Amino acid sequence: MSGTVDVTAVCTRSGGWWAVEVPEIPGLFTQARRLDQVEDMVRDAAEMLDVQVGAVAIDPRLDEDTQRMVDSLFAKRDEARRAQDEASKLARSTVAALRGEGLTVRDVATVTGVSPQRVSALQNA
Repeated sequence: MSGTVDVTAVCTRSGGWWAVEVPEIPGLFTQARRLDQVEDMVRDAAEMLDVQVGAVAIDPRLDEDTQRMVDSLFAKRDEARRAQDEASKLARSTVAALRGEGLTVRDVATVTGVSPQRVSALQNA
């Protein structure tokens, strides 16, 4: 192989290690204790095969149940992020409406359950 090649490190648990295979470079197999060590291990192994590696994508392969849990975790995080964005928009709208009705910053704070400083920040956002 010549030039620099971007690769994917396919990582599978094997005992206390990650077994690593790089499909783009035939014969490149290595192992690492932790996923954060995989890129360096791939680069070292590729160097021994006289291959220059560009970007290394880490692709951990988990058993089906564990992968399902990880996927659910990411989905819930995204859902929470969207809910937080909606809550922030609603808080700004609520503060604006209450202030528009003539409520003081302190009254708005009491009604909405936030500090007067937060009311001011939401009003100025």
